[in-house]
Amino acid sequence: MQVPQAILFDLDGTLADTAPDLAAAVNLMRNQRNMPSAPYLSLRPFASAGARGLLAAGFNITPEHSEYETMRIEFLNNYESAIAERSHLFKHVTALLEGINNLGLPWGIVTNKAARFTDPLIPLLGLQEAACIISGDTTAHAKPHPEPLLEAARRIQIKPQHCWYIGDDLRDIQAGQAAGMQTIAAAWGYCGTTEPTLWKASAISDTPLGLLELISAKHLQTAGS
Repeated sequence: MQVPQAILFDLDGTLADTAPDLAAAVNLMRNQRNMPSAPYLSLRPFASAGARGLLAAGFNITPEHSEYETMRIEFLNNYESAIAERSHLFKHVTALLEGINNLGLPWGIVTNKAARFTDPLIPLLGLQEAACIISGDTTAHAKPHPEPLLEAARRIQIKPQHCWYIGDDLRDIQAGQAAGMQTIAAAWGYCGTTEPTLWKASAISDTPLGLLELISAKHLQTAGS
């Protein structure tokens, strides 16, 4: 793996544990339909998959269903109204970001979450020092298309091949690979329904501190060469 000159992160399931509030938005819909709340652990793995994944998990409904769009809007409105009730950074993410800062590396966020949600959430999570924030509607495409990552590289003025992208979903790894970046699977995140070992990422990290060790080790190799 190349030594990174910048570190880019996915948001949901990578930097922040937002699943509690996303699951609550689904269960509010279920309760309003006289359905019992779905078990949290049945919804959590789909938190990185957005409305599509969560509505499928909560209602077994797909975009082809006649009521899907209405339910998608309802879900998003529910989420927006309670966006950071229980969301928080994963353990040791603050230490990870401080370590990256101490190495003199810029770090940014590339998420499929629309700016409507990203813009208010980022400061509530204490992530406003990011060198760039690319939301799902910042460019004409969302991940797994590489354009959001390429836009991030343009904004921080570092070539894509010198960036590392870290994410907890297969789409993150596919987007990073398509952009020519080194990719790290965040195995501490939600990870969907497939094992990170199958994603063909450049590396897998089990914890944020493990990722910091990997980044630091690469810099030590450079310093000693």
